[in-house]
Amino acid sequence: MEAGDVPLADLIARFEQGTQLLKVCEGRLQEAELRIEQLRRQKDGALTTERFEPAREA
Repeated sequence: MEAGDVPLADLIARFEQGTQLLKVCEGRLQEAELRIEQLRRQKDGALTTERFEPAREA
């Protein structure tokens, strides 16, 4: 690609494929984030779980 020997149509197709893969990966990451739980130790020493809430970027 850097040498300029790849036709423009192929570059566009590769870009579109990369965009689709990015959407798939973002979806899978979002699903994983929703399933993650944190262990919390209570004052009495017992362990409990609660959902992990990631900090969202603005």
